[in-house]
Amino acid sequence: MHLKLLCVFSFILPIAASGSVQEFVFPGARGFGVHTPAGRGGKVIRVTNLKSEGSGSFRAALAQEGARIVVFEVGGVINLAKNDLLVTEPFLTVAGQTAPSPGITLIQGGLDIETHDVLIQHIRVRPGDAGQPKKSGWEPDGIATSGPSAYNIVIDHCSISWAVDENLSASGPRLKGPAATSHDITFSHCIIAEGLSDSSHAKGPHSKGSLIHDNCTNIAVIGNLYAHNVERNPWFKACTTGVIVNNLIYNPGRRAIQVRYSDGEWRESKTRRPTNARLSIVGNVLVHGVNTDKTTPLVGRAKGEGKGDLYLEDNIAKLRSGEDADIFAEPYRILNEKSLWPEGLTALPASKTAEYVLRYAGARPRDRDASDRRIVRNFRERAGKIIDSQAEVGGYPRMTGTTRKLKIPEKNLDEWLAALASDLE
Repeated sequence: MHLKLLCVFSFILPIAASGSVQEFVFPGARGFGVHTPAGRGGKVIRVTNLKSEGSGSFRAALAQEGARIVVFEVGGVINLAKNDLLVTEPFLTVAGQTAPSPGITLIQGGLDIETHDVLIQHIRVRPGDAGQPKKSGWEPDGIATSGPSAYNIVIDHCSISWAVDENLSASGPRLKGPAATSHDITFSHCIIAEGLSDSSHAKGPHSKGSLIHDNCTNIAVIGNLYAHNVERNPWFKACTTGVIVNNLIYNPGRRAIQVRYSDGEWRESKTRRPTNARLSIVGNVLVHGVNTDKTTPLVGRAKGEGKGDLYLEDNIAKLRSGEDADIFAEPYRILNEKSLWPEGLTALPASKTAEYVLRYAGARPRDRDASDRRIVRNFRERAGKIIDSQAEVGGYPRMTGTTRKLKIPEKNLDEWLAALASDLE
C-alpha cells in the first residue's frame, strides 16, 4: 500500500501552545475541526450485514456509546427504508474505506449528525424520492449536522446525491447564536450532485447542494465537486464564517455560491440581529451547463442585494461557450485580506482545480460506482442536467452484496486506515 501525497494541503503539523504536536484526524487533513480524535483509541465495531437495523448493522454500530471505529466486512446497498440514520454518540470514525468493493451506499434515507468529534469517509448517500409523490413532504437530507453539539466534524471523500432537501449541510437553530449551532466542520473531497428538483419536497422544486445555516462558524468547503444542483453550491447565510477553496461547480441552475440572508427570518429575535457572512473564496471554478442561467456568476446572482464580506482570490468562471462569466455581481463588501483561513491550508491554483477535483473527489475514486463515473463524465463531456428523480438516471443502484473478513492490526490502526483510504484515492 502507498500513501498519496495531497497537493492541495501542505503537510506541516502545527505545534500546540503547550509544545505538544496536535494530531490531524487523518494524514493531510486541512480545514476546521480537523484536530478531532474522532474514534481514535476506541473500540472497533464490525458491520457484518447490509440490513437497515439490528445486530451487525451500520445503524447499531452508530448507536453504541463511547469512542468507536466502525469498519465494514460487507459491501453493497443499505436500504434505510425512509428511516434516517441518527448519530448522537460522540467520538466516532466511520471508515468506509474498509468495505470490500463496491463499498457502502445508503439509499432511501440520510445521515443526521447531532454530536461532536466525528469523521466519516468513503461512503455514498443517495436518498432519492423513495417512490413518494411530488410535494408529499418526504424531504431527506443526504448528510446533515445540526445543533449545539455538532462540532469537530469532518466529512471527507463521500458521495452525496439525490437528496430532496440539501445534499450536504451544516445547520441548527437560527436565533440562539453561534454556540447553539454547528461549528468547526470540514466538507472535503466530496461529490455533491443532482439534488432532486421537482420531487417530493413539500415546497415543490427544491434542488440544493449545501446549506451553511445562520450562525454556523468555522466551516470549510474544500476540494468538492458540485454538479447539477439548482442552488446552494454552497450557500452561507447570516453570521456565518468559513472558507470555500478549490471547488469545481458545474451546471448550477440559478445560483452557484450564495452569500446572503433574509431579514424577515430574523424578525422574531429581540436580541440578535443578522450580520454579513465572512468568507475567503479562493481557487474555485464555475462552468455553466445546460441548466445554468447565462447571467449566473460564481458568487451571488446577477441582480440583488449581496450580504457578505468576501475575500476573493484566483477564481475562474466560464460560460458554456468558454467565454468568461462574472466572478460576482452583487454589491458585496470585498476584503483586501483573508478574514479567516485554516492553519496549514495551501490552495491549488484555480487552473488546476478541475483536474484535481475530478481525480480525487467522492467516495472511492479508484473504485467509483456508476453514478459517480457518470457525474465526472458529465463534466468532461459538458453533458448532464438537473433531474427531478433518480429514475431519470438509472434509478437506485443495484449492487451484489460482497463480504470480506478483515484482519485488523493490533497496533498502528490509524496508519492501516490511512493506507486503505490512500489505495482508494
